[in-house]
Amino acid sequence: MDFRDNGRAIAAMTLSTAGFILNDSLVKLSADDLPFGQILIVRGGFSIILMLAAFIATGGHRHIRSLLHPAVAIRTLAETMATLFYLTALFHMPIGNSTAILQAMPLLVTAGAAIFLKAPVGWRRWTAIGIGFIGVLLIVKPGLAGFNIWSLSALAGVICMALRDLATQRVPWEASTFGVALASIIAVTILGIGFNVDEGWHPMEPKVYVYLAGAAALIVVGYVTLIMAMRIGEISVVAPFRYAAVLWALLLGYLIWGDLPDLLTVIGILIIISTGIYTFVREQRLSRMPVTRN
Repeated sequence: MDFRDNGRAIAAMTLSTAGFILNDSLVKLSADDLPFGQILIVRGGFSIILMLAAFIATGGHRHIRSLLHPAVAIRTLAETMATLFYLTALFHMPIGNSTAILQAMPLLVTAGAAIFLKAPVGWRRWTAIGIGFIGVLLIVKPGLAGFNIWSLSALAGVICMALRDLATQRVPWEASTFGVALASIIAVTILGIGFNVDEGWHPMEPKVYVYLAGAAALIVVGYVTLIMAMRIGEISVVAPFRYAAVLWALLLGYLIWGDLPDLLTVIGILIIISTGIYTFVREQRLSRMPVTRN
């Protein structure tokens, strides 16, 4: 992979985190009126329509058999289990603690890539990811009192997310990105149906349809760009840019709720931005050098 591939993957990952965070914001606005399962079903219905149209328009249906590859099945199962474990934990623990656990993703994915995919990961990349994680902890400031049995559920969700990303790198190139994302969306929507059996169906106001239609479009962006990032970029290079999710969340918190960051949060932001700039500049420099990368 050259710098252009990693550059595109970095851009895709940054856009993916924005898509997921904006989706979460709209889902949160809908949560006051609807149970969890119904939200997944309605958002999933809109998402499936959008993704299916993109899948057909781009000709992905011509290679539909490639979606039967074991890597696609493992990725879809991991995505579904990640949703189940992580969201269950999120309902039972402080959001700061769950966010802190979620930010272990870059470390887990990089370790998995080094162990299972034999990806080259040098000490500089490990250092950049580790320092970025410290920046995240300064921002979310998790409290030890909130770590309990639900923390293990959140960690299980993060492990499933890591498995999902590792499986993505094994998806055959002929498999459509839209098709792979469509499989995940269908599976998560079926999960919502399972939840809704006990919750029942609630009446919906027009504004909630608007919220969930917007969330559907954003989750499509999140899924597609995440898959693109994992397929075209080196995991250890792209990993630090997952921390952009925290920056997007802070920006939305300020724009929507007027939340201003404190000193520790500002320091954490500067640390995350610095690790991202360092990783990007170093990859650009290494792309010009005919030496072994580490």
